[in-house]
Amino acid sequence: QIQLVESGGGVVQAGGSLRLSCVGSADTFDTYAVGWFRQAPGKEREFVAAIDWSSSLTSYADSVKGRFTISRDNAKSTAYLQMNILKPEDAATYYCAVDPIRYGLQLRIGPAEYDYWGQGTQVTVSS
Repeated sequence: QIQLVESGGGVVQAGGSLRLSCVGSADTFDTYAVGWFRQAPGKEREFVAAIDWSSSLTSYADSVKGRFTISRDNAKSTAYLQMNILKPEDAATYYCAVDPIRYGLQLRIGPAEYDYWGQGTQVTVSS
């Protein structure tokens, strides 16, 4: 079982930046891919970005490519989402989650394929 805790959300003006963090509790955190997802009120949870266990592979939703960067520091059991040039449409609750396949060879983007979700961190972007 892995517990995940997100932090770093807040209120930012359009064009600004935030960095989200996701800390995992398990010693095996470094063997799992991590995904970031977001959910706005009245909308389905959607994929934002993912990174494999070794930081060799990353994947991004088209809507955030070129603006967001996912990374991880396995020594700290932490994954990050650097969000730049934020837009009002980026406002949502952001969640990190772990893909339960250890040492996976490909990244998955469906929320149903991920386990061990964090509680979420709210991002508000004012125009």
